[in-house]
Amino acid sequence: MKIFIVEDEAEIRRELSVLLQKYGYACESSTDFARITEHILKAEADLVLLDINLPCQDGYTICREIREKSDIPIIVLTSRNTDLDELMSLNIGADDFISKPYHAQVLTARIQKLLKRTYEAQANAVLTHKGLTLNLLKAAAAYGDQEIDLTKNELGILRLLIVNKGNVIPRDAIIDELWQSEEFIDENTLNVNIVRLRKKLSEIGAPDYLETKRGLGYRV
Repeated sequence: MKIFIVEDEAEIRRELSVLLQKYGYACESSTDFARITEHILKAEADLVLLDINLPCQDGYTICREIREKSDIPIIVLTSRNTDLDELMSLNIGADDFISKPYHAQVLTARIQKLLKRTYEAQANAVLTHKGLTLNLLKAAAAYGDQEIDLTKNELGILRLLIVNKGNVIPRDAIIDELWQSEEFIDENTLNVNIVRLRKKLSEIGAPDYLETKRGLGYRV
């Protein structure tokens, strides 16, 4: 995995690179601090180590700019160590805050934990079956090179069916999953969602993806 280091002190930047490479990470950095956000996004790194005190613009500004375009994990690594600095960093989108001087093993442990949490969650958020990819975080389904956005209920129906692929899921079970409520839900409400979902799947080339088992329910 690649880590982008945003640090203006050359010795600290070199020290961090040596440490992280020892743990198997690739490292990238830039001294073009006026366009550092552009370099970070172009690098397609897996995590950013971000100092606050920098030339041209501070780390807070950079963090905001990154968050406008990317969900890449960000750890603020800085000599500024007040509660206010930590609170501000987290409020503008940083995932973690570590004060300098840092303990090498603590830093690498926090990096490993954040990477695991971030990318395992993303992997679990994507389901695939019979050529269709369902992205739970984006609420979208893709088939071939075409993609559709899904409503909350359409997403819920597809998720339930793909998780139980090959099995017929009764209509009552789908209603219970989508509208977890004591209140009576008219079956026509489910019918409307199924019809809309089928139409969207047809638009991306999967018209027969959702199969009806008359009198029983649905399956994929």
